[in-house]
Amino acid sequence: MASTGPALAHVKDLRLTLGGGAPLFDGAEFVLHKGERVAFIGANGAGKSTLMRMLAGLAEPDAGEIVYTSGVKVALAPQDSSFDGFSTLRDYACAPSVSLRGSTAPTPEHAAEAALEAFGLDPDRAPQGMSGGEARRATLARALAADPDILLLDEPTNHLDIAAIEDLEKRIAQFRGAALIISHDRRFLERVSTATLWLRQRHLIKLDRGYSAFEQWAESVEQEEARALARLETHLRAEEHWLQRGVTARRSRNEGRRRKLMAMRAERRERKSQIGGASAAIQAERGGESARLVIDAKKISKSYGEKHIISDLTLRLMRGDRLGVVGPNGAGKTTLLEILLGRREPDNGTVKLGENLRIAYVDQARAIIDSDATLWDTLVPQGGDQVMVHGKPRHVAAYAKDFLFGPEQLRQPVSALSGGERNRVALAVALAQPANLLVLDEPTNDLDMDTLDALEEMLAAYDGTVILVSHDRAFLDGVATQIIGPIGNGRWAETPGGWADFEREYGGVTPKRQPAAPKPQGPAAAQPKRPTKLSYKDERRAAEIDALLPKLAQEIEALEQQMADPELFARDPKRFAQVNARLDAARTERDTAEAEWLDIELKREALSQP
Repeated sequence: MASTGPALAHVKDLRLTLGGGAPLFDGAEFVLHKGERVAFIGANGAGKSTLMRMLAGLAEPDAGEIVYTSGVKVALAPQDSSFDGFSTLRDYACAPSVSLRGSTAPTPEHAAEAALEAFGLDPDRAPQGMSGGEARRATLARALAADPDILLLDEPTNHLDIAAIEDLEKRIAQFRGAALIISHDRRFLERVSTATLWLRQRHLIKLDRGYSAFEQWAESVEQEEARALARLETHLRAEEHWLQRGVTARRSRNEGRRRKLMAMRAERRERKSQIGGASAAIQAERGGESARLVIDAKKISKSYGEKHIISDLTLRLMRGDRLGVVGPNGAGKTTLLEILLGRREPDNGTVKLGENLRIAYVDQARAIIDSDATLWDTLVPQGGDQVMVHGKPRHVAAYAKDFLFGPEQLRQPVSALSGGERNRVALAVALAQPANLLVLDEPTNDLDMDTLDALEEMLAAYDGTVILVSHDRAFLDGVATQIIGPIGNGRWAETPGGWADFEREYGGVTPKRQPAAPKPQGPAAAQPKRPTKLSYKDERRAAEIDALLPKLAQEIEALEQQMADPELFARDPKRFAQVNARLDAARTERDTAEAEWLDIELKREALSQP
């Protein structure tokens, strides 16, 4: 247990109900102590941000109270901030915040400037036109500059690159007050938290240990609930048996037993709902199989003025690879993505996309969804009530349920959803598309831990190809088969494995070591002249394969369409066997040809080296 100081805030028996339905939370109670850094865990939509706003004095509960120690100042860094009305970031950081409880005095100018500069921001800069990462850093600087006793952080790592997240970890570790932190970034929570608060099934449970102990603790809580349910089932069977046999007893006594039985049944339903809490069932609709070589980028370069974004990069992405793209904000990750996908031309070099490539792309702006449309219309934009998933129609309500949306949310506009819910909508739309290349730009933003786990499991088992841009280190370690990131002057490096492997090799985005200078040598003996280009035989074979692969891809697609006919086997078993055999043979021919083509191209590249 981490040592803590005096209590700064006591949440007592809070209750909040929205829209007349079941309460978001009921009987919520916990204490925040000086020196605690509390990871606040719970599903999207469970009420974490709402409870945090209550602590900041921006929302009121239906019942209960929050008691603060005299003079305590509370600052909130929300998920979304407004910079309207401020001409400079200094003005923004100095202004008394509506989310600053306990003080209406402006933050001293020197403190605001120091905080902004510590986050790499110019105090004289106008806030308009900032990137998501810059806006996030300004919000954090404003909250910390206020020197609060209680710091409330709602998704503080969103839009931050890995270097900025690591810097924030150090700042939070040095914070002397109490911090309550909502975050999807598991590695961040493991490193900064000293206690864990779990909002689960409308109730709060607190553990006086950091997030690194959460999984084991959560498992023990769920096991104890399962044992309690088993005891209740035994008691319930006894009561039902008594009530069935006690018909001759006095009516009033029977009525008392009946009411007790009904209460026990209600308790059983409640306990079952707690143990079997909703979890995402994320699956991806996969298009036809792509070529073995998905993307072949050769010596690509891109500059903007004097700034070299990409210099002489060669990258091959094979079918089944899961490429993680990392790097600081502004390093060119989105530029690299768009060049690899053929959406932007490089200054130099070439990019070749494989045959039969079908791409589903979820960008950071979630442009794949329309905020004014309802959830129903977003999932079935063509109308009706069916979503095609794995080639089969599913009712829109059933598909929405896989992504943790209830039927009552289907007619809500997407704009009314939380950040995590909007992210789940974007994933639902993208994953319903028949694709064999998933491109996900910051897919983990705002997702709760259960959905993160479900997304990680889906991507790890996905038999297509994945490119993902992420600053979530634990997510990258769980999903990526290789990492590519910038190491300076437009150079990019690729390593097998996840983020931990890239960090071990290059120290994050700065190389740990440079190649040693070659040792001076004496005069070299005359070497026979080596060939600098492919033989005629290899060139001819490469041309033959280039002509063959599109034909094989078309044949395979046609055969796959025939095999997708559910009536084919019953109608013509012999034809079914013939089509199946030819499909296997065509796939083998294609894989063999692709492997041969790749060997020739590797030879060509080696010969072209000086």
